[in-house]
Amino acid sequence: MKRLFAIFAMLLSIQIGLEATPKPAAPAKKVLVVFFSHTGNTRGIARQIQEAAGADIFEIQPVAPYPTNYKAVVDQAKRELGSGYRPPLKSAGPDPSSYETIFIGSPNWWGTIAPPVMTYLSSHNLSGKRIVPFITHGGSRMGKSMGDVRKLAPGATVVDGRAFWGNSVQEAGSEVRGWMRELQLLK
Repeated sequence: MKRLFAIFAMLLSIQIGLEATPKPAAPAKKVLVVFFSHTGNTRGIARQIQEAAGADIFEIQPVAPYPTNYKAVVDQAKRELGSGYRPPLKSAGPDPSSYETIFIGSPNWWGTIAPPVMTYLSSHNLSGKRIVPFITHGGSRMGKSMGDVRKLAPGATVVDGRAFWGNSVQEAGSEVRGWMRELQLLK
């Protein structure tokens, strides 16, 4: 009987010890912000998202930069979008396979995302990822960006994105933090 009691006491102390052992914390959700910015507006929002979500960040840069002259860039963007041209990029960026959520940022060019963003999306397998578009604009909001992102990221879960007025980027901090809170990504 004493032996049985000793075994029972030993098992009980092992069980108590196991319950007292802290469980490892769930791994942090890895977030990546990928963006193309021509005037700096999209870059401004991307950095606010990076800060609010504790995300990694990657700026898409085409091999041949876009002109700085407004009319020239408008004409080039219109031609590229009309022909389906995908400009080559300087870098493919970080491997998206290690990220759970990927923000995709672009200016609204003729009602959609800019061609360098299209190149990025069509160059990566984003299946199984949560994609969150964000657009900067001068009045055209999201345009058809959401549908185009969905087409270019098959197998990804593309959640409703957010449009930001280009001339209000500096004042968007509280809106961005609120959005990160809604997405459960506020750090």
